[in-house]
Amino acid sequence: MLLICALSPRFSVAMGAPTPEADVKAFYAWYVPLTAQLKNPLIDDHIYAYVEKKTIDALRDDYKHDKLPGDTDYFTKVQDFDEKDWASHVVIRPPITLDNVAVILATFGSGATKSNIVIFLRQQGGTWKIMKVEDTDDPF
Repeated sequence: MLLICALSPRFSVAMGAPTPEADVKAFYAWYVPLTAQLKNPLIDDHIYAYVEKKTIDALRDDYKHDKLPGDTDYFTKVQDFDEKDWASHVVIRPPITLDNVAVILATFGSGATKSNIVIFLRQQGGTWKIMKVEDTDDPF
């Protein structure tokens, strides 16, 4: 009976097992203030706690060679944002999961700096790590 309870998603959440939503919230709670302070989180090794190594290594290489895609931040999909607005207007929707992959739709901010994004995560070593972020407004 204990094994059945332990494998139950509700039991796991109650026992503090990470969820995709919690890991996304933790990442952006760390990322947004650093970015607002004009610091580059890509060069902070703490980012590996939230994002897949393969993704960060590719972004760091692009940064090093001044080849980051687009005119917006990879993880926020905007150029500028109001940190206070984003802190008070965050909507993380329930994930769609398939095996060890989750997809989350998220909205940050309101008004001109509002960003709707799709976040892809993979479960690794007991946590959910971001592997890709896409903008809902610009699919290419």
